[in-house]
Amino acid sequence: MTDKERQEATAVTTSPYESDALAEGTVDAVVIGGGAAGLNGALILARSRRSVVVIDGGSPRNAPAEAVHGLLALDGTPPSEILRRGREQVRQYGGRVVFGQVVAAEPAAPSADGDLRFTVTLADGRSITARRILVATGVKDVLPEVPGLAEHWGHGVVHCPYCHGWEVRDEPIGILATGPASIGPALLFRQLTEDLIYFTHGTDLDEDSRARFAARGIHVIDTPVTEVVNDKDGALAGVRLADGQIVTRRVLGVVPQMQARTQGLEGLNLPVQDLPTGRTFASGIAGTTDVPGVWVAGNVTDPVAQVGASAAAGALAAIEINKMLAVADTDAALQS
Repeated sequence: MTDKERQEATAVTTSPYESDALAEGTVDAVVIGGGAAGLNGALILARSRRSVVVIDGGSPRNAPAEAVHGLLALDGTPPSEILRRGREQVRQYGGRVVFGQVVAAEPAAPSADGDLRFTVTLADGRSITARRILVATGVKDVLPEVPGLAEHWGHGVVHCPYCHGWEVRDEPIGILATGPASIGPALLFRQLTEDLIYFTHGTDLDEDSRARFAARGIHVIDTPVTEVVNDKDGALAGVRLADGQIVTRRVLGVVPQMQARTQGLEGLNLPVQDLPTGRTFASGIAGTTDVPGVWVAGNVTDPVAQVGASAAAGALAAIEINKMLAVADTDAALQS
């Protein structure tokens, strides 16, 4: 961990939610990250009568969004409300949700019967011992360094046609390319509007893609974008090009680089995978990893998963964790 990362992790902040006391002794599982994947995993474990503690820093990836969409029965619900309900449901079954930043997570000496142990340390110096760990820390979206772009993230600047598409239908939309991964989303956003411009922004666009865009009426502009411009009310109004021209747009679609939140997890030595859109933790079926006793779920391993898919991944990982704990409990009983 760099000095800057350590300073950020140890910064004193106020919990955005009511925090439980950190459990004492050894718990069955610590879930690092309290988003959809982490809370749903904790819910499954708590309902299985496992002692589970969620450590969450209170900065979910979808915080800038006004609502979650495409989630059955909860479509249109603010992300903060979904998380609030999730925390309460975990607590209903005896789970704990603790506000804090993890600065270290690493294997510890096994128990007397040979079962795995891990130590998780928080920025304020508190620590907890767990038999198993579920990592659900999510990703950080890294936007192109275009002045004015970041301030509209989650509103006028969006990344997912399924998360935000209906809300921006029929608007003049621009796709700010960040690489080949931007081509597919352009075709998806074209489904939502007839007024779509693809800004190559210095990236190569092959002739086949240009022909396909032309066939769908997608206009291509190769002049680099230098700035996002606003209207008098502060809303996104368009982009300024390197030649000074302003192209009017109400919405920009951007595929950001998505980097797994790995801060404090270096001691687990989890394998990573490099994807066209960023770097995440590698995982197998049900979130298994190459590190015994550690699972991953949600955007930290699948950066394009929506809330529903992340929640499902957390549940699948938790089911597998509970199975492995049951096996360990039985092995210990045989030794006694």
